[in-house]
Amino acid sequence: MKKFFKWFGIVLGSLIGLIVLVFLGLMLKGNSMLNKKYDAQVEKITIPTDAEAVARGEHWVMAECIGCHGHDLSGGPFFAAPFGYIDAKNLTSGKGGVGSEFTDEDWIRALRHGVGSEGDSLLIMPAQFFRHFSDEDLGEIIAYLKTLPPIDNETREPSFNPLGKALMGAGVFGDSVVVAEYLLDNPLENVSYPPAGVTAEYGEYLVNVSGCRDCHGPALSGGKSADPSAINAPNLTPGGELVAWEEADFIKAIREGEAKSGHKLDPAQMPWEHYKFFSDDELKALWAYLQSLPKLATTLP
Repeated sequence: MKKFFKWFGIVLGSLIGLIVLVFLGLMLKGNSMLNKKYDAQVEKITIPTDAEAVARGEHWVMAECIGCHGHDLSGGPFFAAPFGYIDAKNLTSGKGGVGSEFTDEDWIRALRHGVGSEGDSLLIMPAQFFRHFSDEDLGEIIAYLKTLPPIDNETREPSFNPLGKALMGAGVFGDSVVVAEYLLDNPLENVSYPPAGVTAEYGEYLVNVSGCRDCHGPALSGGKSADPSAINAPNLTPGGELVAWEEADFIKAIREGEAKSGHKLDPAQMPWEHYKFFSDDELKALWAYLQSLPKLATTLP
């Protein structure tokens, strides 16, 4: 019996030691991901100053940015868990805001490459979607951001404890946290920008810049984002429930957050509260693109 307990203790101790080593390895990997610096090559983009361009930029920002940074874009708590937290940045020029220090190149670097002014990867910054913006649209977005009235709000720097770093090292959060690494490994190729209009081509452009595939899957046939709190997102192709919808049903769902069935859309899962700022023509283009997709069976995560 003593021999049994001796060997049992050796095996148990070895397993515990192995688990500790794996945990430490993942924690170090996660820490390295958080501290890695990136030398993003920033493109030259003209930033307009005319009122019409600034207004178009405001339109994009309302549709794409307020869900994280708030309606006044002053930022605040965005993600919190027992293992860490991330605040959305204050984008204004007020106290604690990046607007007082960002150059045009810094804005481009952040929005298109997910990299901060110090070369660090911005966390949960959807540059993997925003990099699809044309130079013209991106320039208008930056033009508007530079006009924001200053709001004082000092946000916290991101923080992860050892468990959070180990989870990050294990890839639990997918590519959406340290986005600069993903963009470095997955450059865009053969990019084209269709003219704005009620067309399926422009609808696809809107899908790309809005990150719809992050939740609804690569083929939009259903999926689930890497967010641990995410639910299964529905199939948006004609093979899903939208087969029974009309264009008006789709527009109402985005405008009012209510599906044709009467089901209320959870804004924490489906961010209709800022997508509602898309124009009627943009929503019609989105609908045209979804209707042009092949009829696919629902993909289950």
